[in-house]
Amino acid sequence: MPSSRILIVEDEESLCKMIAEALSRQGYDCCVAFEGDAALNAVSELSPDLVILDVMLPRLDGFEVARRVRADRASRDTPIIMLTARDAEEDVLAGFAAGASDYVRKPFSIAELSARVSNLLGRSGIPAEGGVTEAGALRIDPGHEEAYKDGHLLDLSTTEYRLLEALAARAGHTVTRGDLLRRVWGMRAGDTRTLDVHIFRLRRKIEDDPDSPKLLLTVHGRGYRLASGDDAAERGNA
Repeated sequence: MPSSRILIVEDEESLCKMIAEALSRQGYDCCVAFEGDAALNAVSELSPDLVILDVMLPRLDGFEVARRVRADRASRDTPIIMLTARDAEEDVLAGFAAGASDYVRKPFSIAELSARVSNLLGRSGIPAEGGVTEAGALRIDPGHEEAYKDGHLLDLSTTEYRLLEALAARAGHTVTRGDLLRRVWGMRAGDTRTLDVHIFRLRRKIEDDPDSPKLLLTVHGRGYRLASGDDAAERGNA
C-alpha cells in the first residue's frame, strides 16, 4: 500500500524542511510549499492525505488556504493541521472555523506533531499498511494482492491490480495522471498513453458498462477517481 502523502506548507524554509525530513524518516511521503498559492496548486495536483498548514503565509494566509481546500469537493475531507505562533483563543477558533482538523501552537516538538499526524490519518479512513480497502462494490486485499467486485474475484493483471490499489487508496478523490505514473510505474513523468490503455482495460473488468463508467471516473484535465460508497449514495439520492 502506498505510504501516506503529507503536504507541509510553511514559509520558514528551515522549519518546513526539518518537519519534512523528520516525517520522511517515519515513512511518510512528504512534499512542501512555502506560500498559499503554491499550497493550493499542490493540493490539486498531488492529492495529499494530510496537510500541515502554517497560519502566517505570504499573500494568502493559512485560514484562506484552509477555506479553499474545504470548498473543493476533491479535497474537502483532507485532514488539516494548522500551525501558529498565536495562542489567543479567537485565533484557534478561527482556525477551526476555516476547516482545521487540529491545531498545533509553536514552538512544538516533532514528537507531538508526529502523534497528531498519526492520529488524524488513523481517523481519516486511510487504510493501514496491509489493510483491506473497500470502495463501493469493490474490495481490495493488499495482503493477497486480490480484488473483488460484489464478492467475486476479479481477473486482473499485476499492473491492473496495482493501478486499482492506488486509486482505491484515494477512493472518492482525484488521483492525477502523474501521481499514478509514479505510484504504479515508478515514473516521475512519461507518456500517459500507457496509463490510458491500462485504465481502459481495467474498466472492462470492473464496470457493468465500460462505455458508461460508474466506478472508475475520468476527471478531465486532471486524472482519475475511483468512486466511493458515498458517491454511489449521492447518485442514488439524486
